[in-house]
Amino acid sequence: MDKTQPHPLFKLATELGPLAVFFFANARYHLFVATGAFMVAVVAAMIASYVVTRHVPLMALVTGVIVLVFGTLTLVLHDETFIKVKPTIIYGLFAAILGGGLLFGRSFIALLFDQMFNLTPHGWRLLTLRWALFFAGMAVLNEVIWRTQSTDFWVTFKAFGVIPITMGFAVLQMPLIKRYHLDPVSLETSEADAGDVRKG
Repeated sequence: MDKTQPHPLFKLATELGPLAVFFFANARYHLFVATGAFMVAVVAAMIASYVVTRHVPLMALVTGVIVLVFGTLTLVLHDETFIKVKPTIIYGLFAAILGGGLLFGRSFIALLFDQMFNLTPHGWRLLTLRWALFFAGMAVLNEVIWRTQSTDFWVTFKAFGVIPITMGFAVLQMPLIKRYHLDPVSLETSEADAGDVRKG
């Protein structure tokens, strides 16, 4: 099925919307109400993405499933630890997927981020390693913050800190992407599309 490329503002809304709902619900009520609202908002964002683009990005899908599982545990057991450790699980999972792929000579960056660019095998390897280390670092950072700071501070960081940090890191990767970018007409494109990092 063909995928429709969404307007950048729509994509931003589906990514930031649930976080905004989480933040304001926590500020107005408390973490458990915010968790329930966050779960509903995440599902709504995935449905909206599918309705508009006929596609849900893999990262959004994986994140959504983990949000629902850990959100349910948080509400059923009335223990905020589950929703706080959820980002650690997500970041750790992404780091493991990317790092594990490299061990087998594969890059899953294009699949994970739903990207539409081609790189040389060496470019894929470097980009994948950087993102694997970034996600591992974010997992550690989340653990440090929720274990040492207040719940309100953690919610604020999750809502307004994670996205800028991630976007900033992504921008810093642009020189690498430009350096190792392959034109679509290149004979190496098929290999780059596959994320093969065993050569180059």
